[in-house]
Amino acid sequence: MNHDADLTGMEQPLADLAFLARALSDENRLRILLRIGTDRLSVTQIAEDLGLSQPLVSHHLKELKRALLVDVERRGPFIHYGISRPEVLDVLRAIGNLARRLIASRTSF
Repeated sequence: MNHDADLTGMEQPLADLAFLARALSDENRLRILLRIGTDRLSVTQIAEDLGLSQPLVSHHLKELKRALLVDVERRGPFIHYGISRPEVLDVLRAIGNLARRLIASRTSF
């Protein structure tokens, strides 16, 4: 296996990946993404469903929106949030599966 991969031109994609990784590095953000994966919901609905405070949910949604993982739809006086692209859920599932396999095979901490 060649571990000397050519990283020429990879600086920006790596920076983009790090940006997304930071957005996904909080368990509550992951829970929010999974909750809005199939439904567009208001902050109040998300907070109630997940047992989180509204200010905390608003903060996390702001960060997820900044990372382009969430988009917004206005319905009258209410704002509803949903995932920006279906691939977001695919990536979360893939990362979750990888995490399970890695953790299951670890022999030390």
